[in-house]
Order: sequence, then structure tokens, then C-alpha cells
Amino acid sequence: MIIETSDSSPSSSGITPAPLLRSARLWMPKRVVFTPDALNEPFGRQIYERVSALDLPIEVMKNNRITGLRGADERETYRIAKNTLAVVSAPPSAFRLQPIPPSADWQMNLAEGCPAHCQYCYLAGSLQGPPVVRAYANLPKMLEATAGYEQPGKLTTFEVSCYTDVIGIEHLTGSLAECIRYFGRREQAQLRFVTKYDQVDSLLDLPHHCQTRARVSLNAEAVARRLEGGTASVEARLQALRKLALPREAGGGGYPIGVVLAPIMPIPDWQEHYTHLLDRLADTLDFSCDLNAEFISHRFTPGSKDVLLQWYPNTSLEMDKAGRAEKRNKFGGTKYVYKPADMQTLKQFFFREWQQRFPSAPILYWT
Repeated sequence: MIIETSDSSPSSSGITPAPLLRSARLWMPKRVVFTPDALNEPFGRQIYERVSALDLPIEVMKNNRITGLRGADERETYRIAKNTLAVVSAPPSAFRLQPIPPSADWQMNLAEGCPAHCQYCYLAGSLQGPPVVRAYANLPKMLEATAGYEQPGKLTTFEVSCYTDVIGIEHLTGSLAECIRYFGRREQAQLRFVTKYDQVDSLLDLPHHCQTRARVSLNAEAVARRLEGGTASVEARLQALRKLALPREAGGGGYPIGVVLAPIMPIPDWQEHYTHLLDRLADTLDFSCDLNAEFISHRFTPGSKDVLLQWYPNTSLEMDKAGRAEKRNKFGGTKYVYKPADMQTLKQFFFREWQQRFPSAPILYWT
């Protein structure tokens, strides 16, 4: 599956596509629904005003159940759900945060469901029901509750991007800005988010006080163009990352930043594709900034494979169990990862290439 790599320079075969600067289209759902509980929340009413200003169709449900999401088959259900924004109040369980090392200390979701169409979507099989985007109207209360999870004497990190792309819905909800302003007042806590979108201008002047780490998910051009539908191009994401990292006096946001290379895949000529990506990243971040990296290789579960094949029946995503190693999680579930020898080859390449370009930027983990 993996071609052996060496320390030599990549070939000049020209197989890496030329960079494409394409901003993501703003997601405009065809249906926006509010529950009564959501409209009882001041922040829920703020979202209502934002959506109304965009002249989107709004329904107020008679009760707190969201209906009308099911189609004749899974593909139609997917289409309906992906065109729906539901503004609801987060249930009590959402206030009981879960630890999620190595990414962060705690997971706090400002929404669940994503407007993008990534054919390897990690939400497939992990969220119950149709993949509708649910934004939480009681977000300020959720933020206040995070104070009880701070760990005295150390910086406590909170991840808000596990179940959504926070930039992909920000123009509709304003939820990420609410989080950034809140954590900007905290001294021992840091917010973390990651995105495949590039609409970051509204974040640049927020009072984050370096208590938010803004991360961008990147991949090889060949992977992003083929499998990451509805997102910004890699080049547009790089430019967004630059904006976020540039000092305020240079017109940027002055954020600590991060790069999430995910999901790493040993596609044909993968060394050249990923070398090109890392070179572009180095060219983009040609100034001193607070940067770190996370490396995540592709994996899937039996359940996610079944769901993804229903959503994307013509996908070219490789999900052959025979070429993978089986791994059990702490709950007894099974996932399929690359075989140890292949994983080691990938890891050695990325660690070496990253450290050559960014010797002062730590790699947080490889998985």
C-alpha cells in the first residue's frame, strides 16, 4: 500500500495539482427550525435575528422535537438533513463534558452536525439519527459550566470542533465568536477549534487574548479535491490560517494557531503530494508565530463504513479491511487503521519533514 520513502527530494513529475484558491460557499440551509425552548434563550433569539437577516425560511416547532428529516431512503434522508439547521437547547448530558486526550482535556460541543460533505466523515456512525446540524441556543450557560472543569495550576483546554465545523456555521449562529469572547476572559483555560472553511474575517478583531488556538485542517490537494466536498480549497485554508496568525498590527488576528493534517492517506505518490503541502505551509507562515501540529491517519469502523457507503455510494475512498490492522478501543469497539509497518513509514516521513520546516513548532501527537 505504501511506497518506501527516503530523505531525497520529491520527484518533479508534476503530479501535484496546481494550487486552487477557492473560497468555500457559505452554507445557506433550505430549512431552519427553532424549538420553543431555543427561543426562550436570549442567545437563541440572537440566532433567530441573524437567520432572519439572511432571509432564510424559518419554522418554529410546536414542541421540542425536530420532525420532517426522513426521506424515502438513506440517501434522501442525508440530503434533507444536510440542508437543515435546527436551533435547539442542548440537553443536560451536553453539560457533562467528556475528556478527549490527546486533542484536548475536554470536549464541549457548541453544535452537532456539519455542513460539509467529506466522504470520510468521522461523524458517520458516531451521531444518532439523520445528519442535521443542531446549534445550541443555551451556549452561554454551557460556557459558564466549563469553569467547573478547570484543573488548578495548569492550562485546561476545551475542544469545540468534535462534531461540527464551527466556521462553516458561524455566519448563521455567531457561536464561535461567543466562545472566543468568553475564553478571552479566562486565564487558565484555552479554547480550541479546527475548520476546513476560510471565512475568518469576523474573528480577527475579537478579544481572544491568546486564549483561543485557531486550527485549520489540511490535506494533500489530491485528497481535498476528491473527498472534501463543500469546503474551502487547501490554498484558501492556508490563507485563512495566515490571517489568523498574523499580528494585529499586520492586519491579522494574532491567534495561536495549529495545523491538523487529517486524514493522512498513502495515496499514489503520497510523499510528493504531502511534501508539496508542507512546502506551501512553510511559504505561507513566513513569519514568527505560535504554531503546533496534530497528525491523524485515516481510520474507519464497520459502522461508519456502512453509513458512508449509503451517503456516498460512488465514493473512491479506500476502506478495504484486508489492507488494515484491527484495533479495539476502550469500549470494545473496532476500528481499522493502517498496518504497523505502513503506519511507521508514514509517521517517520511526517515527523522528519515537519521538523525540517518547523523546528520550533511541536507535534502534539500522531494517531
